Amino acid sequence: MTNTFGHLFRITTFGESHGGAVGVIIDGCPSAHKIDMAKVQAFLDRRRPGQSHLASPRNEKDTLECVSGLVNGITLGTPITLLVRNEDTREDHYSDLTQVYRPSHADYTTDLKYGVKAPSGGGRASARETIGRVAGAAIAEQILGTLLPDLRVVACVDRVKDIQADVSGKITRAEVEQTALRCPDKAQQAAMESLILEAQKNGDSVGGSIACFIYNCPGGLGEPVFDKLEADLAKAMMSLPASKGFEVGSGFAGTYLYGSEHNDAFVVKDGRIRTASNRSGGIQGGISNGETISMRIAFKPVATIFKDQQSVDRDGKEQTMKPKAGRHDPCVLPRAVPMVEAMAILCVMDHFLRQKALASTRGAERL
Repeated sequence: MTNTFGHLFRITTFGESHGGAVGVIIDGCPSAHKIDMAKVQAFLDRRRPGQSHLASPRNEKDTLECVSGLVNGITLGTPITLLVRNEDTREDHYSDLTQVYRPSHADYTTDLKYGVKAPSGGGRASARETIGRVAGAAIAEQILGTLLPDLRVVACVDRVKDIQADVSGKITRAEVEQTALRCPDKAQQAAMESLILEAQKNGDSVGGSIACFIYNCPGGLGEPVFDKLEADLAKAMMSLPASKGFEVGSGFAGTYLYGSEHNDAFVVKDGRIRTASNRSGGIQGGISNGETISMRIAFKPVATIFKDQQSVDRDGKEQTMKPKAGRHDPCVLPRAVPMVEAMAILCVMDHFLRQKALASTRGAERL
């Protein structure tokens, strides 16, 4: 089950970055829902390489093929299989690296675990694996559009290296998609983009963080102990390539406050129980409280850089390495935005179905 995520709504991704194809099998998808595959393709296109001057120039169309689970666009309730053929693979870019462990890549640890690794690309550790996640989430989002029509999941670039954006206030996906950077803070866009391009020019890379918001999420989602909503969200986000940190609500900043400063007071607004502030980030005791769920995910600088680096080969011989070629993002953040949204959507979908199942056993609907 190491390639599977979710309980009731489960995705299993497959394929390697330079193999024949990558994709996803979705199991537990509710039946009789109409799916617009053009919308699924549009969601997937947002993570495609070659989409802007800030992304990898790898030329992949990422055209989806659905080979099971849908008839005339209607979900059958059976496993849905979606795949994307890899077309622009260039194994020659890795010919001098097959025996060398690239710093901060998964080469060494994959070799330790399995005793063998894909000779080119990043194999399963590559961001190309996320095609299956994004495609699966695009299916889930359309179903949630029927079940929870007011729900919105929006992510954006929050920080590039040491340049911090202002993403306070409610934002929309349309606002985020206005620029290749996918940052809604117009005052910081130029500086962020210049920093990324300067790193690229120098053969280097930069990291930063992504903010993600789940608006109009119903209360009651999440389990009180091991499957807390923020715990599953953290696992989901930390499973993404290059992710190195996660916080929800006030996160680490909240540790500098007194409890009297941090607590979210309960109030009644428009006839329903609300919180006056939202330092909890929409989750309390591992369960959503109906407020906006807010989180931030940290992403490291892309590991592939075009500078001399110290490494060793599979025989343990030290050497200096420098990739002779390659097509990599100088900053993963813009293309990671739809990946973050995808994992948030998958979490909500799974926990919503779990809560519906729990409510039905009590003989009363709460959602």
